[in-house]
Amino acid sequence: MPALIQYVQDSLYLPESADVVIIGGGIAGASACWELARQGVSVVLVEKGLIGAEQSSRNWGWCRQQNRDERELPLIIHALQRWQTLNEETGEELGFRRTGLVYATRNEQDIAAWDKWNQMAKNYHIRSNILNAEQAKQMTPGSTTSWKGGVHSPDDGHAEPSMAAPGLVRAAMRKGAQVFQQCAVRGLDISAGRVSGVVTERGTIKTSRVICAAGVWTSMFCRRHGIELPLGNVIGTAFRTLPIKQAIALPFYTERFAVRPQMDGGYTVSVSGRGRLEAGFQGLKYSRQFYSTFKARRKNLTIVPSLKPFISGPEALANWSMDGLSPFEKMRILDPAADQQMVQEGLAAMVREFPELQGVRVAQSWGGMIDSTPDAIPVISEVAQLPGLILSAGYSGHGFGIGPGAGRLAADLATNNPPIVDPTPYRYARLIDGSGLDTPGMM
Repeated sequence: MPALIQYVQDSLYLPESADVVIIGGGIAGASACWELARQGVSVVLVEKGLIGAEQSSRNWGWCRQQNRDERELPLIIHALQRWQTLNEETGEELGFRRTGLVYATRNEQDIAAWDKWNQMAKNYHIRSNILNAEQAKQMTPGSTTSWKGGVHSPDDGHAEPSMAAPGLVRAAMRKGAQVFQQCAVRGLDISAGRVSGVVTERGTIKTSRVICAAGVWTSMFCRRHGIELPLGNVIGTAFRTLPIKQAIALPFYTERFAVRPQMDGGYTVSVSGRGRLEAGFQGLKYSRQFYSTFKARRKNLTIVPSLKPFISGPEALANWSMDGLSPFEKMRILDPAADQQMVQEGLAAMVREFPELQGVRVAQSWGGMIDSTPDAIPVISEVAQLPGLILSAGYSGHGFGIGPGAGRLAADLATNNPPIVDPTPYRYARLIDGSGLDTPGMM
């Protein structure tokens, strides 16, 4: 589990009611909590484990517009505006720095794809600069590869995953939000066909609006109420190094590794595009919807056959009663093992590329399970068959940077305010009726 997850003090007493209840304390739920609390909405956030302890503290920490699918651009543009002001607005250090990002490559096809993306992004007034070989070398001082070129996105940045969700939640609590950790939501109370409350392990909270931002657990939670949500789960590996003289000044991506400088002088590192698939019941259930995505990315996936995902965790076939132990209580924090071979590959690739980092040591490595939709676009949407339920899930490995925008959109839907962006691309119905369900674009 990533170290230095910041502590959040719980509220004292579970309330009888609230305007909005949020299930899940990752970046999506924490951002929604902040947006609602600052508007004076009565909001309760309930988390089965600890704030930010699952994927929201295990990601790369990138906050990028570069190479996103066009459907996400309005949301990330808003999210970056929010990231820019959140430190001052909340009084919390979230680690956001607008440093820019650099990609570099030896592949002409990459450059052509980035150039095509840039032409589209101009419609959104996004600054993104294609680099020639000399410029790519200048942007990566000390690198050993003779790059063909690259791309630089000067307005993008990064934040600290271990700090962001806890900081937003603490700020929301100062505005009146109530937060309860180690408190699983077992299900929804439903009256006259709509949400009327949430049933937690400590009691029921009456509410007419629920934002379910439960990450990889969201599909299982929805199935408990007869709602199908096709999500595919992939396990990524990352690691952090001990502090060392900074040879890489800003987040950097190449085909062999991706790296982000940390505030403490170390780095967060991962092997670009790689993952591990440990499918259970859920993976089999939605295999048809994910077939084209799986086929396109098969070479970057390690498939690990196991019975364990069928028995426990978010992939399991599970049934439970509202007054009995739920799967969410049985696994407070999902903590997949890191792929140690991948850790060593990433470390070796980084040192080969930047010999100045010779001697850098791994401080810690971890795995993180990523919830993905078939088109790699999140669901931020009301559910027509169950009025009062808003889903915020399926961020497909690029949800951290978009978190403040996603939180604002979910808050708008929960309060019937005009949405900050057009919510149509994120509608739940597309995953069920196939409307507008396209093959994943550049991510």
